[in-house]
Amino acid sequence: MNATLPPGTAKITVPLLQQKKSEQQRITCLTAYDTLFARILDEAGIDLVLVGDSLGMTRLGYANTLPVTMEEMLIHLKAVRRGVQRALLVADMPYGSYHASLKTAVENALRFVKEGGAEAVKIEGGRKRGRLVERLTAAEIPVMGHIGLTPQSIHAMGGFKVQGRNREAAEMILEDALLLQEAGVFALVLEGIPREVAARITGELTVPTIGIGAGPECDGQILVIDDLLGLTIGPKPKFVRQYLDLNREIAEAVRAYIRDCLEGRFPDDNESYQLPKSLSSLVC
Repeated sequence: MNATLPPGTAKITVPLLQQKKSEQQRITCLTAYDTLFARILDEAGIDLVLVGDSLGMTRLGYANTLPVTMEEMLIHLKAVRRGVQRALLVADMPYGSYHASLKTAVENALRFVKEGGAEAVKIEGGRKRGRLVERLTAAEIPVMGHIGLTPQSIHAMGGFKVQGRNREAAEMILEDALLLQEAGVFALVLEGIPREVAARITGELTVPTIGIGAGPECDGQILVIDDLLGLTIGPKPKFVRQYLDLNREIAEAVRAYIRDCLEGRFPDDNESYQLPKSLSSLVC
């Protein structure tokens, strides 16, 4: 990572995100899992880069996020760190890394900061994470919360289902949001909840909300970069807007390469190294 930012470029920090909320400026977030994509997103001007445990599905071929380990997260976090200068870098705490004890959770979060270069961590869950948020913030580790549809709770929730559909469930999510804010989160991801519920939470919180499948009233939005670029296989969530179809474009490029190889069109004279004329006799 370069040591300095381009002139006139402000480093995104936790206080700056909170300032954006107060000034009603939108916050933009995307996931990244390697240096190349991290650098592209950073230079394009994204505010927050999340090294998400979604890498288990997008990069490692797991069926869900549950198998992802601390070591796998650290490998990708370090790679992303090398590509990010301006954006705030947040790392997902994987399933099992903060569930056994507060002590273990803090130790794992410290590894993300000290070894991986994370500037904040993200944890899933509502009110039951209050004490953990307090412990992490006491250790000077900024925490992003995540409520609503929490992928690490897929078994308890019975699948990837929209949360907060009735009044009681919506009120519980709002209470979770307020309790996490009181515990010290600097921002809160709202995933897979009705637009009206997300709008109410956003209006009642003083910290920024980051929506994913939660409507446009959130203070910011986040997507998995693979979904945005059309690199995923299978059905897309309803909330995803696909800006490119790289699956198709990459497949077409590979098929063209195969044809050119098989038919002798690659490489051509301009793509081959040639000896100087003075040495050409050596191979005759």
